[in-house]
Amino acid sequence: MDPLSDATAGLLPRMLQLRTLLNRGQLYEQAAEAAGVALERPAMTILVILDAAEHPLRVGEIATRMQVVGPHVTRQLNSLEKRAIIKRVPDPDDQRARLIALTPSGQRLVDRYTAVVDGWFAAALAQWSAHDRTELMRLLTRLTDDLTTQLDTVAASTPAEGED
Repeated sequence: MDPLSDATAGLLPRMLQLRTLLNRGQLYEQAAEAAGVALERPAMTILVILDAAEHPLRVGEIATRMQVVGPHVTRQLNSLEKRAIIKRVPDPDDQRARLIALTPSGQRLVDRYTAVVDGWFAAALAQWSAHDRTELMRLLTRLTDDLTTQLDTVAASTPAEGED
């Protein structure tokens, strides 16, 4: 076995363990309750995506980042818009299109929620050195970017269902 295979052999189980930990039972509900947020998980996911993007996004981009289909996002957006948590704004590159942006109310909601979750991460990493915390962020970003590129390449080279 080559050294690269040796280094990645235990990666999948650890990634699955991390996914399970972050998605387990009442974790979202506990964070939402602590933040005083009454939204379903997919709605909060949209708010976190918009907050991380730091600029308004198209519906399709939100769907891509959530790895869901557009209609699922549109339903959530309609509900969030009725509650004045998000708003649709003109796309400066295409006046016919609309982008999705957080309202001040939506920004306050996502700030409260992320403060709770960030607090959990800070507590978990409190004993880590500043260098280790910086390296973790750098390496997680690199892994996410490289894995996204790799999986997009795999998906692009795989025929769609029903194609030969």
